[in-house]
Amino acid sequence: MKPVAASRNPTPSADEARADGVSPYATITDPHRSDIANVTRRLLILFALVAGLVAACGLTYSVAWQSGIDDLRRNAAVRVDRTTSALKSTLERYESLPYLLAEHPSVQDVLVDPTPANVERANHYLEDLNRHARATVTYIIPLNGYCVAASNWRGPGSFIGAGYHFRPYFLDAVKGGVGRFFGIGTISQAPGYYISQPVRRAGKIVGVAVVKLDLEWFQSADASEPLVVTDDHGVIFLSAVPAWKYHTIRPLSGQVADSIYQARQYAQQPIAPLPVTIERTLEGNAQIVRIGGGRYAPRYLASRRGMGEPDWHLITMSPVDPVDADARNATIVTGFGYLSLVLLAFYWRMRRARVREVMRSRALLQKAYAELNRRVAERTADLSQANEQLQKEVAERTRAEQELRAAHDELIQASKLAALGQMAAGITHELNQPLAALRGFSDNTRVLLDRGDHASARDNLEAIASLTERMGKITNQLKLFVGRARPRNARAPVVRALRNVIGLLQKRLQGVEMEFALLDADSGARAPLNLSDDHPELIAHCDDLRLEQVLINLLGNALDATAGMSPPRISIEIEVAEASLSFAVSDNGPGIPEDVLPRLFEPFFTTKEMGQGLGLGLAISSSIARDCGGTLVARNAAHGGALFVLTLRRAGVQTSHTSDPLTTGS
Repeated sequence: MKPVAASRNPTPSADEARADGVSPYATITDPHRSDIANVTRRLLILFALVAGLVAACGLTYSVAWQSGIDDLRRNAAVRVDRTTSALKSTLERYESLPYLLAEHPSVQDVLVDPTPANVERANHYLEDLNRHARATVTYIIPLNGYCVAASNWRGPGSFIGAGYHFRPYFLDAVKGGVGRFFGIGTISQAPGYYISQPVRRAGKIVGVAVVKLDLEWFQSADASEPLVVTDDHGVIFLSAVPAWKYHTIRPLSGQVADSIYQARQYAQQPIAPLPVTIERTLEGNAQIVRIGGGRYAPRYLASRRGMGEPDWHLITMSPVDPVDADARNATIVTGFGYLSLVLLAFYWRMRRARVREVMRSRALLQKAYAELNRRVAERTADLSQANEQLQKEVAERTRAEQELRAAHDELIQASKLAALGQMAAGITHELNQPLAALRGFSDNTRVLLDRGDHASARDNLEAIASLTERMGKITNQLKLFVGRARPRNARAPVVRALRNVIGLLQKRLQGVEMEFALLDADSGARAPLNLSDDHPELIAHCDDLRLEQVLINLLGNALDATAGMSPPRISIEIEVAEASLSFAVSDNGPGIPEDVLPRLFEPFFTTKEMGQGLGLGLAISSSIARDCGGTLVARNAAHGGALFVLTLRRAGVQTSHTSDPLTTGS
């Protein structure tokens, strides 16, 4: 390893510097001192920028706030003048009403001679005058101070008989002057403005005429800014802010407070000073005040105007918060503008450095692009390989779907053959009962003919004809199966179907105790059912042949279940509801095993021995019930034995005569 002989940029020695005529310390810089100088310069620049920002924001806030206050003061002055004029014009409009009232003969008559007739005439006059003048109340007070006639004489709060000798407006009018007073009514407890005039008769004061006005509407006439009206003592009696009412804007002396209390001017409620702090007094009789305690109490610009007569003062309170907010917004805008200029200058200074950085970044970006292209080529090759693999999988899936479709077609063909076999077995099962009945009827007919009983033989022949018709209907079910026809609107008389079923199974029913009953679903009443009656109100939504087919299957199963019982009993109970009919077929057999119940309605499932059944009867019956919009369920009865419940929709009564099913059968 070679030693380093000298630095590439050697610092000149002191002798060399002297030989060149330069001080040896002129070219030597102190890094620590240079860093301190840079930091100091940056701090000075930062301090200057901050000072400029503070100065600009402070000047902007001061100018914006003063401008906002001037605008607010001018608007408040216009508003208070307008509002004062409106209130004064309202009071002047009613100023002459007590004088006109005092000059009316009915008023003078009732004060001189308060007879019932004069009082009634005065009450009617005052009521009509008050309605047309739209005042609150007008009333007349004699010199004794008790009201003798009033416009509200009909109402429960009538002023008649109330004493007003202590009211200032009464005392002023008795002395011959005009009384003006604002206070809370002693009877109505409603505040109002009272104007009174003396009533003279022959130059002598005989009483006082008073008009009361409701000024509550005035305090909400312009609710954009709070508005208060004070009396000559400084008590607020009208205010857009309910919490300010009946407070004073200045402390009351003890004598004034006693006079207000004695006159019951404000219903003898305590008059407390309003917490007002004056922050600044402006020109034009305006002040900036803070109402309430605490640092965050609201500030208002209060503008005051006097009304003259009466000696009231109207004060508008314009919130100063919008002015403060505008000044703050202007200050914020100025601050952001100042910072934007500073940042713009800083950006301009840094732009040159960014250009150099961009050039260097461009070279790095080109290198990155080359690397990206290489990776994209590798990824494209991987995707191409994956695409080829995916195409192979798609081809295999297409082939599998074709094989599955072929297997599905074969399965449909097999299902058709199975359905055809099941249908043939079902038709065979259904034809066994009519064939057996035909055999029995034909044997009986031969015996009856030998005996010469032609009438009975004719009945048997008619039964044989009916059975052949039934067998034809059973074979017609094959057409219904092929055409998928389902006569959903067919109707079947229930009692007739039961009679046909009993006739078909008459031979097997010998020795069996049969019970037929009707049950009302609403009342729970139960009555025996007589099959000789037609019961036209018992109509089910079902084809009559299919209903008989289901009942034959249910009775046949019940007969098989009670074969070993002594005596065998079978009960058929029809529960009649408004919209349904339920057939409950129960027996006294051994019941249904629990492991058999879930599979009871499966095709070809049977618990009978080989050759005694195909297991299709209950499956066909359940299918018929579903096609007719009903249900077929099975369970073990509470008293023992099996219970099958067939529920079908009930059809409307076909005859004009409708009766209770529990009272028509016996």
